[in-house]
Amino acid sequence: MQHLNALRHPLVERILSHYPDEIFQLIRGIGSPLHLVFPKIFVENIQRFKKVLSDAEVDSTVLFAKKSNKADCFIQTCREQEIGVDVASIGELSKTLSLGIRGDSIGVSGPEKDLALLQLAVQHECLIAIDSLSELNKLLYLTEHSHKKCRILCRVVIPEYEKTRFGLSPAELEQLFKICLSHSTRIELFGFSFHLSGYDIGARARAANFLIEYCLKARQLGLTSCHCVDIGGGFPVQYVEQQAWDDFQRYDIAKHYHAEKHFKDFYPYASPCTGADSLKAILEFDVESGISLKQKLKHHHLHLIIEPGRALLDQAGLSAFRIQGIKNKKLEKEQYAILTVEGSSFSLSEQWFNTEFLPDPVLLTRKPLTQKEFIACIAGASCLEVDMLSWRKIRFQQIASLGDLCIYLNTAGYQMDSNESSFHESKIPLKVVVELNNEKFDWHIDDQTRHVQDMNFINKIESVIK
Repeated sequence: MQHLNALRHPLVERILSHYPDEIFQLIRGIGSPLHLVFPKIFVENIQRFKKVLSDAEVDSTVLFAKKSNKADCFIQTCREQEIGVDVASIGELSKTLSLGIRGDSIGVSGPEKDLALLQLAVQHECLIAIDSLSELNKLLYLTEHSHKKCRILCRVVIPEYEKTRFGLSPAELEQLFKICLSHSTRIELFGFSFHLSGYDIGARARAANFLIEYCLKARQLGLTSCHCVDIGGGFPVQYVEQQAWDDFQRYDIAKHYHAEKHFKDFYPYASPCTGADSLKAILEFDVESGISLKQKLKHHHLHLIIEPGRALLDQAGLSAFRIQGIKNKKLEKEQYAILTVEGSSFSLSEQWFNTEFLPDPVLLTRKPLTQKEFIACIAGASCLEVDMLSWRKIRFQQIASLGDLCIYLNTAGYQMDSNESSFHESKIPLKVVVELNNEKFDWHIDDQTRHVQDMNFINKIESVIK
């Protein structure tokens, strides 16, 4: 069984090593599981992406993919950092607007959007990604009655990925061109986007090149506002060291899991090129002989849109679960424990993809360290056999006790709340915003009204009044 020690941001390392009592107090007062989020790390990630775009001298917009985390503090930070937000539901759009993001800084994606979402998006002048001709017809209806002009992107099918369920085919695209030309006072085609799974840098750059060609074609037809190329997200995150990840893949077998559970694939928990560096690699990828993507974008005066989610949330959160039961599992040739925690795998959403969140959780205890290896899997407290947070047998360096905490690191990106549920009438876990200010552990429950009470905000207002 291989160790997969999670990488730790210095802030996360300091919180775990210097403030364990505060974490235990939060769990005792608020409950388990509990998610801790770190907006300052989110800011660092935003700034890295901004720097890559600035260095490349590419006209661009960053939209944070809201679906990757529901915390209000991240949207508030987007406003402060002057980046936009990508949403895909009326709930996400309403919340984002209420947190101070202007409509013209919001992208609305997702397939076959209903009239209510489209109407709100049109009213607030959001950039709407059209996934079908029927959506375009809905917009024609709404703009006729609202007397507003609507900005759209057209999501297209990329030839390399024709089996996707998203986007318009080449034939449908021809119809869209005709509709946009005949309704130019109500519909303004701003550019194109695509849906691409996976983390292949070359594939994303080549797909972007197709969008450039579509923009040039649209301009030739008279759709002169067409200038945006939206490449989405798909910027991988580094969770563990590369060597540890390589060793894990080399030696991984079913015996290393409870009930010899088998998984077909995993997220790439280590990659040679991650985060903002992967964006740089995409921009520098040759899309024509000797011509990079960034060069072609600049040559044709095109605007790049990116929609990072997980990559902006790298290291910006952790999830703590309190141990409420320990069961020893004795088999013929081995022995391990099953730790049952307060909570469920619904609060660690990788299981939703029929896979496992692999970075080793940290065992936080108040008891003296034993330095004795303790092998355990981690189970949720539901009645479901499949409710396992970690099927994999984890090699802890400390014996677990009731009341100890299993802490999963780097869970802000999709893990915390993508699949959260009130199954068994359980409460949805809360999120706590944590900052270290002059070594003081400051925290508050994530809340959209919180920024009004924030002392920094109040001090700014007072300085303006004076």
